[in-house]
Amino acid sequence: MAGKILTRMGDGFLVEITEGELRKDLEEGTKDAAERAKVPPLSGDELKYLFDIYKSPSRVVGVEIGNEVVLTYDGPTVKFVRVGVHVGRNHALQIFEKCLGSDTMEVGHIDYSFKAVKPIVTFEQPLLEQALLDTTIPLFYGAMPNLGYYSQPDGPVPNPAELLPLGKIKEARDSQEEAVEHAVKDMVFVASAMYESGADGINFDTTGAAGDPDFLAVLRATEILKAKYPDMCIEVGMAGEFVLGMHGEMMYGGTRLAGLYPHEQVKLAEKAGVTIFGPVVNTSTSKSCAWNLARALTFLKPCVETSNIPIHVNMGMGVGAVPVTDHPPVDAVSRASTAMVEILRLDGL
Repeated sequence: MAGKILTRMGDGFLVEITEGELRKDLEEGTKDAAERAKVPPLSGDELKYLFDIYKSPSRVVGVEIGNEVVLTYDGPTVKFVRVGVHVGRNHALQIFEKCLGSDTMEVGHIDYSFKAVKPIVTFEQPLLEQALLDTTIPLFYGAMPNLGYYSQPDGPVPNPAELLPLGKIKEARDSQEEAVEHAVKDMVFVASAMYESGADGINFDTTGAAGDPDFLAVLRATEILKAKYPDMCIEVGMAGEFVLGMHGEMMYGGTRLAGLYPHEQVKLAEKAGVTIFGPVVNTSTSKSCAWNLARALTFLKPCVETSNIPIHVNMGMGVGAVPVTDHPPVDAVSRASTAMVEILRLDGL
């Protein structure tokens, strides 16, 4: 139908909208982010570019030749199992490299957390060493800080989520501070072991999922690791577009962590010694992909502009304007990825 555009909602549902509705979504998406993060909205030319790629009838769109970027991954070896292809991790790595042409790859355990990996790290080391012999591309070792694992009944500290409803704010904060100490030790222990076994880098994935204590733990672990191994490549992928104030008073380098947006997060990552920073913008399922993408670009543009280290924006199930679904549709993913690279001039995805 003339004037109608096929696009998707943030949950992946296919919808039909008018050109006017598309323009409105783009304008409202950039406005929302600009007001929240107190950053400039997208320019008229940038909004027109987004309008054109969403109006395109092509199923897949892409960057211009020469504008390709490097791709890094989080938890890729478990994703074959998720779709029912039962291959071992080393086989998965070889498929990603030799069949899919991946630029880099990551080794990670199915229980993707540093606390869970620590007691089995001696089993992870020979697997990584064999993978390095089987592949050529850089191999990272990755996991999540996952401070939730340190809460009782499974962890050593009282559960702050149980203390807070009781009004025990100080006790909740004390437990979070103790959890940070445990997490830093575990991350440094595992990262050191895997780096000494030959890992080309370490990935702290989903950083900040438990709020400001989670982010602080990663910053402190990074600082220790870079002092110990100055040449270590450390990638930090965030969990959300702003740091949740679960503690509320945690500081790093004189800066309060709660409420920081990507352009503020990256400065602390640089200070700690992070090599590659992966900012995140969460996808809203009740809004169109166009709204989500305009919003994400607005949050991330000042992050890229102010950063002195490579930026690899997180793009996947529920972040970076990619629909919240295990199998994101290629039309939505390609439009989001293309716009991220062409507008932000990223170092990678």
